[in-house]
Amino acid sequence: MGILDGNPKDEPMHYGEVFSVWEASKTAKGTVSCYQAYLNHAGDKELKKILDDLIDQAKLEIKECDALLTDNGIAPAPVLPERPDAKLEDIPIGARFMDQEIAAKIAVETAAGLVACSSIIGQCIREDIGALFAKYHATKMALGLRILRLSKEKGWLIPPPLQIKRPVEE
Repeated sequence: MGILDGNPKDEPMHYGEVFSVWEASKTAKGTVSCYQAYLNHAGDKELKKILDDLIDQAKLEIKECDALLTDNGIAPAPVLPERPDAKLEDIPIGARFMDQEIAAKIAVETAAGLVACSSIIGQCIREDIGALFAKYHATKMALGLRILRLSKEKGWLIPPPLQIKRPVEE
């Protein structure tokens, strides 16, 4: 096969892989910044724990994606500054995100992350990059399940219309 027959880490990245890894890193950097702000707004301890875990996962993705980019001669996107801690009581009630809003937002973003990881996995010809995003996909699935369970337990989940009675076939 020539250039693509050895250790995947020695293979060149194609342009789609470069862009996807760069974009994943940039997105994770935005996630860290945004979720640090959400931590300042969140009151629920379980929600804060999930936010901490999402931040830790995003920081891991930044570290691994930036290393992959750097190793391949590509400059990663800049890191955003850390958000300062704020007390929930210091945020005016009208300006504060409610816990159920935060939970809904992180659920949507986690679901979008699953789709992005699947797309990247499908475009990869380097097995190591595909495996890296498969790992991220599995972690996002577990985090998404935790968010769903918390939202159900707290009564924050607003389900779409449910089909309780089915039409009778004649």
